[in-house]
Amino acid sequence: MGAAELVCVVDDDQSVRRGLRRLFKSAGYAAEMFASAEDYLARESFAVPICLVLDVRMPGLNGLGLQEAIEARGGCEQIVFITGHSDVPACRQAMKKGAVDFLLKPFDSDELIEAVNRALERGKETLRKRAERGHARSLIDKLTPREFEVLRFVLQGLLNKQIAAELVTAEKTVKVHRGRVMQKLGVTSVADLVRFSQNAGVSPAGAAHRTKVHYPA
Repeated sequence: MGAAELVCVVDDDQSVRRGLRRLFKSAGYAAEMFASAEDYLARESFAVPICLVLDVRMPGLNGLGLQEAIEARGGCEQIVFITGHSDVPACRQAMKKGAVDFLLKPFDSDELIEAVNRALERGKETLRKRAERGHARSLIDKLTPREFEVLRFVLQGLLNKQIAAELVTAEKTVKVHRGRVMQKLGVTSVADLVRFSQNAGVSPAGAAHRTKVHYPA
């Protein structure tokens, strides 16, 4: 367990929170306890891998509602649900929305620890990909509008001559723009350019859509 990882427990049962605090402390985890979903949402956002150990049934906003709220605000928390009720529909909904596991109380401590480890690993990967995507977008934003147009035509698979015809300009001008695109994005081949653009959320040009795309969340 790295120092820059965190386990957060959200459960309205104080005895459960107390027991999990002891468990995670003995396992070497940094952990924070919350008595309600509202308390968790009021906490400042985290910028580290988070495993959220979350009770399903709670007064006020329940566990599934908190999962939806986290998704809506773009959070990267990875969730392990715990519940004292055998609720197949809730389990199905939770897993469909990306929960790491769904454990019935009383659960085995080793089983929970294993689920937490998987959640933290997934959280690291999610944050890594988000950072890469953010970097890619920042470089895309440095392109001029014309360079961005050329980029999207290249992604469409057009040759310089064809792009020049589309833009009603000289082929050598397209060649210059294309070179600047490659330089600014730090790529040396079309294959690398395609991978970079996919990571940044840039789509190929279409006959009726040649403007800058809106990036996906």
